[in-house]
Amino acid sequence: MNFQFELIEDKVEFFEANNLKTLQKKIESQIDENRAILLSVHSVSHQMHINENGQTYFTAVVHFKKK
Repeated sequence: MNFQFELIEDKVEFFEANNLKTLQKKIESQIDENRAILLSVHSVSHQMHINENGQTYFTAVVHFKKK
């Protein structure tokens, strides 16, 4: 039996939340998990949307790269 391991070099993850604090917690949690597989944050992009009822909606895209 032959095992071959390949390291992940790039990973893009998407996050969403109803408030900024929750979004930040989700991202920080995933940063810690990805640090264990030797990935660090390369870039972050985020947006906020307000729907017709006045509720806010936050999204973010985080690009992780191999250290």
